Amino acid sequence: MSDIILARVSQALNTEHSLESLVRQLLEMLELVTRMESTYLTKVDLSARVQHVLYARNSSEMQIPEGFSVPWDDTLCKRAMDEKCFFANDVSVRWRECHAAQALGITTYFTTPVHLADGTFYGTLCATSRDKHNFSVNSEHVLQLFASLIASCIERESLVTRLREANAALVAHSYTDVLTGLANRRAVYEQLETLFSQSRHHQSRVLVAFIDLDDFKAINDRYGHRAGDDFLIDVGQRLTSLMGSNDIVGRLGGDEFLVACEMTASGQQGAFIDLLRRQICGRYLLGEHDISYPGASIGAIIANPQEMDAERAIQAADVAMYVDKKIRQREVMAP
Repeated sequence: MSDIILARVSQALNTEHSLESLVRQLLEMLELVTRMESTYLTKVDLSARVQHVLYARNSSEMQIPEGFSVPWDDTLCKRAMDEKCFFANDVSVRWRECHAAQALGITTYFTTPVHLADGTFYGTLCATSRDKHNFSVNSEHVLQLFASLIASCIERESLVTRLREANAALVAHSYTDVLTGLANRRAVYEQLETLFSQSRHHQSRVLVAFIDLDDFKAINDRYGHRAGDDFLIDVGQRLTSLMGSNDIVGRLGGDEFLVACEMTASGQQGAFIDLLRRQICGRYLLGEHDISYPGASIGAIIANPQEMDAERAIQAADVAMYVDKKIRQREVMAP
């Protein structure tokens, strides 16, 4: 039997990649070794004082339900650990005050704690039966071996999760403008490609607006870089409040921003530009400074994704922005 179990464990370790799939294999093998009706893995939340049954295998009348939770201080496992008694075949007598065990009809109980490498107590690996079984050293060894294998798998999954989270954070950082929290240039270009693809599918148009904050250098020079940063952050927030959740709002760098959205109706370009102008100009409180900002140069185009790609659309909006900038400069210079 031991050779068969070792062979199956080796196969499980080579083929099972998730905690659940490995545990279910081990619970089945634990049933064969202990000859008990129910084998299960629990997780103990010591802060909440609750024990949860994560995975269970039930082969007869004894039923330990997955998802079952019980107050930790009322459990057989807590009593076993406190008394250092990890096997009992007289549960109804030894722990008659354990109502959960009495309700389930547990007579024989075998358990071992699951500790992670740093000593953290994770939970317990258990085998129970309504019948009376004698103690088996072989069962004890297998129980402890399986507990250590499960602990290793838990740590491996935890490490993979942490690596994925770290990678996601790095990716998010690489796509985010550090100052404003908006999409950066790289993210804007990729998001615009996606928006153009969706628009092709919908057979709609995309409005792309390139925004250059006129006289931003003067704000920096007069009020300081901290005020300049606050100004950029405020502009980003104003643009974000204007756009929908599926729209694009990004900072291309310096004092340049870009917004884009799918347009389902014609004739909206002029109204949208006016709305952008009103949103950007006006009063800004930059620390102790209160300024009135006259507005930005804005170049907006309506792109047909069937005829133009995202990069060309940005270039066209940039050209339109410079045309708008010249018009605004002439208006300022006009008597």
